[in-house]
Amino acid sequence: MNSSRAFVSLIGAGPGDPGLLTLRGQAALQSADVVLFDYLANPELLRHAPQARTIYVGKKGFSEYISQEQINALIVEQAQMNGGQRVARLKGGDVFVFGRGSEEAQACVDAGIPFEIVPGISSAIAAPAYAGIPVTHRGDARSFAVLTGNTKEGSAHYERLSGVDTLVLLMGVRNLAEIAADLIAAGRSVDTPAATIQWGTTPQQRVASGTLGTIAAEVERAGLEAPAVTVVGEVARLRSQLKWFESPAELGHPLLGKQVAVTRTRDGSSGLSDLLRARGANVLEVPLIRFEATGEPDALHARLRDLGGVDWLLLSSNQAVTALFTELDTLKLDARALGGIRLGAVGPSTARSLQERGLRADFVPSTPGARHLGTELPAQPGDTVLHLTSQLAETELEEALEARGLRYQRAELYRTLPAGPGENELERLKAADVVTLASGSAARHLADLAGTDFSVAAMGPQTADAARAAGFERIWLATSPSLEALVEAAAAAVRAGAPRETL
Repeated sequence: MNSSRAFVSLIGAGPGDPGLLTLRGQAALQSADVVLFDYLANPELLRHAPQARTIYVGKKGFSEYISQEQINALIVEQAQMNGGQRVARLKGGDVFVFGRGSEEAQACVDAGIPFEIVPGISSAIAAPAYAGIPVTHRGDARSFAVLTGNTKEGSAHYERLSGVDTLVLLMGVRNLAEIAADLIAAGRSVDTPAATIQWGTTPQQRVASGTLGTIAAEVERAGLEAPAVTVVGEVARLRSQLKWFESPAELGHPLLGKQVAVTRTRDGSSGLSDLLRARGANVLEVPLIRFEATGEPDALHARLRDLGGVDWLLLSSNQAVTALFTELDTLKLDARALGGIRLGAVGPSTARSLQERGLRADFVPSTPGARHLGTELPAQPGDTVLHLTSQLAETELEEALEARGLRYQRAELYRTLPAGPGENELERLKAADVVTLASGSAARHLADLAGTDFSVAAMGPQTADAARAAGFERIWLATSPSLEALVEAAAAAVRAGAPRETL
């Protein structure tokens, strides 16, 4: 008998843009033990299920390597394993629009496994929309039909569709010439406007336009292949007025179609990735570093229990703030343990992290960075300064403070370690147009892992210095310590496309 925990979520992954996943789909991924994903489901969506085991069950055109029956059996098998598991089946587009999701649901019914259907945005409407083609338009189209272009499915009976204004063809790019001829034979005018959209809603989107009589030749001339959606009808004329996603850089998409690698911790925020995607970038999130608890817990805890004599407590990263409060909680202490001690933050981001914990930094340097923190800190000679940091802390802060006659102390608050990406991630990383760096550790780990032949966008001067020391030459510095400025630096690196350093 199946465990009551066995459950299957059949999730529409949307047409390709990861931002088009529904909130319900995201929640189902977050609770999954296993994710089965196919060729058309953007692999970036797997970041919503970092705890899950992932299984690729992709099917591409006529080169299937796994049959639908095998997928059905695998869904049931995974749901029944380990006393019952939550399985997320991530399907491109919508589950029930030529997605064979109904067959997968029937397999769950036959096995007695509860399931849910999470609808997704179908490429039938999304791909035309991203190409500037509405499937309905007052005066031109009051109706539309979605058809499969797969001739294996049998006769399409195009003559029955004579009253439908707009036709949307999925999976028909290989048979487009035959389909166009059949539509003309069924009564459609040879001059009916038509357009084919490949990889709609993604940075790889490409569009070929023509008429029903010419679209097959236009698609072949443009080299478009599957996955593609073809729209036939008067609405295809509107593309010349309404196209927006393929706008040039000056209209808001400077990174359109460019591969941007975001180096982060394994558990890092995707806020930067979201901003880059909004600019049209194809984002690869690459975890290069991970954080662990200090290797010297006794020494750290003894220091945190007795902060007497400390005049300034310095924190030089967001992770330092997170780790500090984790260790205080372990000791059953809270922010009151820091009472009477002035707090210095290396930059605005670290200061914001403190503020989120209810503490206001007493000092933030005018320019972010350890060097500036050390030279500008309003401390008096003889003051004791405690720096809580990782085992890889730079010496710049210590040297700057001691040169001013301050008593510098350091305690290892956490450890920074490399987190190597998988083989597929590494290959995609090496093909990136630009790599973003938010820390010196990320710069060093990137150099060790994949070399220095990259254009990199650095968050601040300290990170840029570390990148230069690691051997990078094409360095673009964010004008301020913000994610928006880092995105602008990445865009500048892409626009320049030349081996130069701008610091």
